[in-house]
This record gives sequence, C-alpha cells and structure tokens, in this order.
Amino acid sequence: MPQNKNALIRYKTIDKCLQNHYRKWTLEDLITACSDALYEFEGKNVPISKRTVQLDIQIMRSEKLGYNAPIEVYDRKYYRYAEDGFTITDTPLNESDIDTLTEAVSMLKQFKDFSLFSDVSDIVQRLEDKIYSEKNQTRQVIHFDKNEQLKGLHFLDEIYQAIIKKVVLVVTYQSFTARDANTFVFHPFALKEFNNRWFMLGKRTEKNPVQNLALDRIIRLDFDFKTQYIEEEFDLDAHFDKVYGVTVSQSARVRTVTLKVNSGNAPYVLTKPLHRSQKLEKEFDDRSIIITICVQLNFELERLILGFGDAIEVLGPPKLRNRISEKLKLASGKYG
Repeated sequence: MPQNKNALIRYKTIDKCLQNHYRKWTLEDLITACSDALYEFEGKNVPISKRTVQLDIQIMRSEKLGYNAPIEVYDRKYYRYAEDGFTITDTPLNESDIDTLTEAVSMLKQFKDFSLFSDVSDIVQRLEDKIYSEKNQTRQVIHFDKNEQLKGLHFLDEIYQAIIKKVVLVVTYQSFTARDANTFVFHPFALKEFNNRWFMLGKRTEKNPVQNLALDRIIRLDFDFKTQYIEEEFDLDAHFDKVYGVTVSQSARVRTVTLKVNSGNAPYVLTKPLHRSQKLEKEFDDRSIIITICVQLNFELERLILGFGDAIEVLGPPKLRNRISEKLKLASGKYG
C-alpha cells in the first residue's frame, strides 16, 4: 500500500489525467493536477516537487504496488497510457485487500436489517460475491448489468466530490447533435444512473432550469474554485417522480397514459411495474390487462413502449397513441 494518504491521492490523480487522451500531459501539468487534488482534499497548499511526481510515475510503472501501469513518454515531453482504457483501479485484489474487505462485509451484514442500510443490501451482496470469487479463484455467481465500454465513467468520482464539497465545475461537453464541443460552468447537484448510462444533474446559472448531462458526452472536467456554488435544495426523488427515464420538462404536464398489455407480458408488467405510479385498471378473461401510469411524455417512455412491440397497445392519450402508431408504421415499412 502507499506509504501515506497524499501518495495515494497523487497516484489516483495521475491515473485520471492519463486516462484523458483528449489532452497532452506534461510533467508540469501532472504536478499542477496533483497539487490541486491535494488542496481539494487537505484544504491547504501541499508543495510537490518534480522529483516526487517522477517517483510516483516510476512506482506506478513498477510491480511494487501491483499497478504495472503502461505509462509512456512521447514527443519527449508528454505522458500517456500506452493501452487505451487502462486504469490502476482495475488491478486485482491482493490477499490483504481481500481480508480487509471480508471483515468490512461481515460488519455490514450485521446491519442489513436496519432501514438505513436497506438500499445498499445489493451492494453488500455484490461485494461478498466478488470477494468469494477472488479468494477462491472461482467464477462469480452474481452478474450485474454493466457496460465496460461506456465512456466517461472515470469522471464519476470527480463529480461526486464536487457535489458533496459544493464545488463548481467547468465542463467541456459535446452532445450527439452538436458539431463542436462547448465549454461552460456547471453547478452539479446529483448523479443518476439510468439504462446503464450515468448522468450529472445541475444548473449552468441560478436562473436556468435543472438539466442533465450524460457522462459519456463529457470530454473534459475542471474545477472552478472562484465561482460561488449555487446553494439550492434539490430533491432527486421528487425531480424524477413523474417521469420515466431522465428527461424532465419544466413545462410539460403530467399525463395519464393508458396501456393494454397482452396476456404473455401481463405477468412481467405486474411484477415489474413500468413506473411507480402504475395502477391495474382492468383484467380480462384472456389474462390481458389495462394499466395506467401518470408521467410526462418523453423520449424514454416512447422507447420503453416500442420495446414491447405488439405486446402493448397505447389507448391514450391520443398524442402518444398517434406517435407510437407512426413509429411502428415506419419500422414496419423497413421490412416491407
């Protein structure tokens, strides 16, 4: 393990820098990044010498901590990872790590029945399964859905730290529809995962509505310590209470969506409701059902309904029924 907390912070900072292939990193850039990270965590300026960061890079390259990081120098002045997607956080657990985690999981399991820990029971189960498979060199028996190729996940910790410490971010972002990237100030309020994608929620200015930014469209993040953070009570559950997905409109009203589900898919929809507002309105002799949900009409809802194909019929509202009908006709035409 690193000799002290500061060294661990430096290793992690260098790792995050070198994962960003959109920027060229000189030794001076890495020193500055490490200094900023230590200031963020310690609240004071911690002097870092050129020799210190050079030694950090040597240690990360070596087997001493098990990192074996493929750090290379190109153009005689820039540093980068020779392997795309490499990160020191993917290093395997050693025996000491496994023993420590085993003790931690055992302690957490003692509190699993308390309401405070009810939301993290699946995390404890995941940890236990991971530790068992590492310790016994066996395959994992619990599989959680994840996308290893998803971009932007390395920003998660930086955004999380910015949220809890109320620090403004400078975001370089390029949406799917934009030709060029755009850089702007952003006040992060929360993180949300949906359909294997992560989103950062916040505001650009106090007068702007809350918006979400997909992490896989973020090109670069920097901290802005000079701009005052917007202090605002943000209720994440209330924000998403009347939508399916992540797209929330400030002006769209909530609609009652009525759906008829065929007998083959009715059990699935009943045991896994499409939305928390779902109500069973009618059940037919052939075991098909009619349900209602109260939500805003958005892109994610359309994708959900279309995913059921002919198993779901939209009975109302007319606007949504017509839109789904048109999309199904267009889709059918491609196979004509």
